[in-house]
Amino acid sequence: MREIIFDTETTGFDPKNGHRLVEIGCIEMVNRVATGAVFHAYCHPERDMPAEAEAVHGLSLAFLSDKPKFAVHAPGLIEFLGDAPLVAHNAAFDFGFLNAELEAVGHAIISLDRMVDTIAIARRKHPGAKLSLDALCSRYGIDRSHRTKHGALLDAELLAQLYVELLGGRQIGLELAADEVPSGTIQSHQPFTISRAGMPANTLTCSGQSTRPFRTPRPHSPSDAELARHATFMAGFGDPIWTRA
Repeated sequence: MREIIFDTETTGFDPKNGHRLVEIGCIEMVNRVATGAVFHAYCHPERDMPAEAEAVHGLSLAFLSDKPKFAVHAPGLIEFLGDAPLVAHNAAFDFGFLNAELEAVGHAIISLDRMVDTIAIARRKHPGAKLSLDALCSRYGIDRSHRTKHGALLDAELLAQLYVELLGGRQIGLELAADEVPSGTIQSHQPFTISRAGMPANTLTCSGQSTRPFRTPRPHSPSDAELARHATFMAGFGDPIWTRA
């Protein structure tokens, strides 16, 4: 199953009041595993940037001044989204801005049937608890130490991890090593980064190698002797029902 985890940054809270989308970050997941495919774009807002919004995401009008308008990014974004479900935190907000931008440039809006809201999932699992992305990352032990400001791709990467945890979870950082990993090392994911003019890059995943010892998988298939003993044991049953036609 293909899903898209996404987040947006904007100039304000409501597109009906003239606010615009300025950044969108999307991460592709298949069967709840990130594939490494991402879509990330900055958009010129065609208006001023309120100081309150800039304080949240750090995107100034000067930084966005040479960025393409949303219309330029729209065809590539629509192709990347495909017909997959779209997962967001407080999804009604992100869908509102995304559909307002699509409608403004003459594209069909995205059906709300495709919307998956992680806040709604978290509210069912943790009634009465804090439901912000920061609070839920803390609850599930998801590292966000590299997050100094909001960023669409950065927040989508955190949300992808949170989404998996909310749906049942997996241990953070626990992965099966490939057979070809050389003895003595365990490979980790290559990073992808967000960099902004005049701002340090944010690394979203760790890279490099661990010095933990690599242990080859133990064989779990039965030996010929074990199969023979099993056959002898099964032959001791008189007229078992599983042999009847």
